Amino acid sequence: MNKVMTRSAQHRPGTRPPSRRDTRRPGGTPPRTPSGKASRAARPAGPRAAVPPHPAREAHVLPARTTLRPLPPPRPTDVFADRLLLVLSGQRPVHSMLRHTAGRAYDELTWLAERGPLRTRGTRPVVRDIGYFEPRPGAIEAFARIGAGNQLRAMAFRLEQGLDLRWRCTAVELGGRRSPSTNDA
Repeated sequence: MNKVMTRSAQHRPGTRPPSRRDTRRPGGTPPRTPSGKASRAARPAGPRAAVPPHPAREAHVLPARTTLRPLPPPRPTDVFADRLLLVLSGQRPVHSMLRHTAGRAYDELTWLAERGPLRTRGTRPVVRDIGYFEPRPGAIEAFARIGAGNQLRAMAFRLEQGLDLRWRCTAVELGGRRSPSTNDA
């Protein structure tokens, strides 16, 4: 792990590794010789001829100097919306959420996942929008709009922060469906 961190500290932004040769960039290809089988010694040592840039490729060229800023950590609402979506669409097993749930949320999630409400043929569902409300510090009530093609579904969930400062899902609802155990309460 230390090796990765020391390598990234030595890297200068805007430079490429010395061994990379990108032939798609302007001036990146050596001039062709008439025989086509010329050795490296036969190539001219001077500067390469400038090739005019292709108009379609100009948009892909990055500026010479860009400042790289670290991305902020994702919000717990974003992380849990993605996790719940993967389980409810059948892309991940329900037990992958076992350590991320508390109380009856795992039972509610199991009940919902058995019915496969977000399983689609063709277009995979994606989280389109997320909103949340903090009723008190350490608790978040969130909703997510889930889109799959022309369909739009709603998912609501509650997150609570434990004493170990980890967020856990304590309630899940999808499009008004509630498990029988919560309807009785």
